[in-house]
Amino acid sequence: MEEKGNPNSIKLPDTLEVFRNLKNAKQFAIDIGGSLTKIAYYSTVSFRRVYYATDNIDKNDDKNKEDKHDKFVYTYSEQARLHFVKFETKYIENCLDFIGDNLVNSDERKGKSIKATGGGAYKYSKLIQDKLGLKVDKEDELTCLITGCNFLLKNISDEAFVYHRNGSPEYEFQTADPHVFPYMLVNIGSGVSILKVESDNCYERIGGTATGGGTFWGLGTLLTKAKSFDELLDLAEKGDHRKADMLVKDIYGGDYETLGMHSDLIASSFGKICPRQNAESDYNEADLARSLLFAISNDIGQIACLYAMMHNLKKVYFGGYFLRNRSLSMHTISFSIKYWSRGTVQSLFLRHEGYLGAIGAFLKGTEECDGEKFSWLENYAGSGSNRTQLSFGKRVDQLELDRWESPLTFCPLLKDPSSYIPDTVDLNSDKEAREYWLNCFEESIENYVNYAISSQPTSDTAEERAAMFKEKFISRVQLLKIQPFAYGNLTVRGLLDTINQCLKEFDFPDPYLIQKRTENEYALTCFQERLEELDSLDLEERQKELIMGVLAGNTFDWGAKETVALMKTGEFDFKQARNRIPARPWLIDSLDSWVEKICNEPYKKIAIFIDNSGIDIVLGILPLAREMLRQGSRLILCANSAPALNDVTHSELVVLLRQIAAICPIISKGLDEGRLKSMETAQGGPCLDLSRLERELANELITVDLILLEGMGRAVHTNIEAEFVCDCLKLAIIKNRWLAKRLGGDMFSVVCKFESVNVSK
Repeated sequence: MEEKGNPNSIKLPDTLEVFRNLKNAKQFAIDIGGSLTKIAYYSTVSFRRVYYATDNIDKNDDKNKEDKHDKFVYTYSEQARLHFVKFETKYIENCLDFIGDNLVNSDERKGKSIKATGGGAYKYSKLIQDKLGLKVDKEDELTCLITGCNFLLKNISDEAFVYHRNGSPEYEFQTADPHVFPYMLVNIGSGVSILKVESDNCYERIGGTATGGGTFWGLGTLLTKAKSFDELLDLAEKGDHRKADMLVKDIYGGDYETLGMHSDLIASSFGKICPRQNAESDYNEADLARSLLFAISNDIGQIACLYAMMHNLKKVYFGGYFLRNRSLSMHTISFSIKYWSRGTVQSLFLRHEGYLGAIGAFLKGTEECDGEKFSWLENYAGSGSNRTQLSFGKRVDQLELDRWESPLTFCPLLKDPSSYIPDTVDLNSDKEAREYWLNCFEESIENYVNYAISSQPTSDTAEERAAMFKEKFISRVQLLKIQPFAYGNLTVRGLLDTINQCLKEFDFPDPYLIQKRTENEYALTCFQERLEELDSLDLEERQKELIMGVLAGNTFDWGAKETVALMKTGEFDFKQARNRIPARPWLIDSLDSWVEKICNEPYKKIAIFIDNSGIDIVLGILPLAREMLRQGSRLILCANSAPALNDVTHSELVVLLRQIAAICPIISKGLDEGRLKSMETAQGGPCLDLSRLERELANELITVDLILLEGMGRAVHTNIEAEFVCDCLKLAIIKNRWLAKRLGGDMFSVVCKFESVNVSK
């Protein structure tokens, strides 16, 4: 269904944070443990997207001339979403009541089932059936854990992390890896199960131990007054195990150098408790709890390490109720694995390990999550940790994933996909950069608010929704200032993605739409003159000027504070931007190498990842594309699938190329012959993650011999260090003064980085 212009009334979004979108829930799964319950459900979310009306207008139809002035329409689309909610099992009845009361079409649920796993799947089977009217299908717990783990590792790039208790950073997040298998999963519940996973369908339990979380809890209850598992862990955090444990130095007076044993290693757990003549007992309950935690954690770590080495497995993932992101438990296991394997085995933890069972149960027999058809992206706007609460006042943890309607994959041009890191700066480890960027985003959010409101001038809810958007994003920033690891790896890319997801949640599909339309219209009036200027130059000078044009065009970016100030004067144009490009040599300057290459050996097939609308694309990129077409190259213009700032989206680019073709015969011919095509990237932010590209685009990139990355988001914030199997040209103007100084340059410094593999295809 379509609606021209801005609707007069847009509904305010449902502000219920927990169990969102229950009215559209399609399927449920539940993982019931002794202490925590995790519910998973699938729903469809209605949202608006925007594109130019001329996308559906025949360019040769004279009757529609008046409708071709880039009017736009909103179209309503459905998006699949997975919801996961975690809460204490003692509140299960309240939660089931809440779900039952908020579900619609209760008659449709008759005869349907809910997948269930965990010990409580048996204990609470009748309660679930009575409350929700659903039959309970029980699924094997370990199979669900493995299925859930595979799903998370494939779909969330920073799901896994290495933990360093006193490190900087504490959490070292792993990047996406195309080679998930093989690995070992150690699930620490009451006991411990050790599983070898070789593929989605090939896994086995290779060992375990009865000494696990139940052992810690049981012995801890005997040794201390603590009754709950968490009380015991809290007590262990306060204790000093050296008062209860006998260390190497207690026996040898220092290091045991012959065997390479450090003096602080535990030689005997609880060894100092043994009765000794004239010895004073100065330990307390906290010391005993800590000693017990170390004894069991070290034992689990050593057993896991031995199994990993026996089966030649380098990656060991730990999960289960015993951990739950508890720093002391993770630290002890990490130390044990590193010590016994001498660094050859890596201990890894999972951000969402508590959801493994629920995810696995949900995936059983559901086609909606088919990994061959779809991919999933974490929705930062809907996910949260203990920040939302139910009507009866208890806080819960939640995770939301949005479905991408085709599988995503790594860019085939990456030299080493397994070591690819999209982000230039890790804000978790770089405190100065973290403080700067969090403050920068907090201060600039008002610009997003203003553009959001102005993009819907006739809406009577725009201001209220914009205020809700601002409040939500600012609350995220405030949390990240305290807990930088709250949403995984903290990067500029992630912050920009969070803004876009929050805007979408509050029904602002494209706040910069009107601005982009205005800038495109202006740039089109200058296009022919720009081509004539370029054609008056000889081959070598033209190549230099084309790069100058791309850099000048890239200056026009509504995401850059100081550039925005210049643009708002109304007196800053393409020529002025061209004159602001600093004299050479630039911050990174490979211009001469590029010119020599392009003048002597044109490329067969080129992929250009484009940036901004208006002057950037029209006067910067498209003249360069025209030149490459004239040299006989085939071109792919790779554009965002969803709006972000004033970046060109794929749907807008289709329209823009049609308009340019009416002016330029070379581009028109390129489109007609299929030598020039636009493709979407599956990206929805100003940055570029080459580990998650649309598969159709990835297949086209296989035969590319030049990749061009344009703009700060694609070539500086991300991918500046990325290496490729083909030639690569990275072009950007640094439009952030702090970042320019950080890189050793000044405002408007130039990145012109050409890297040739010196291999002709």
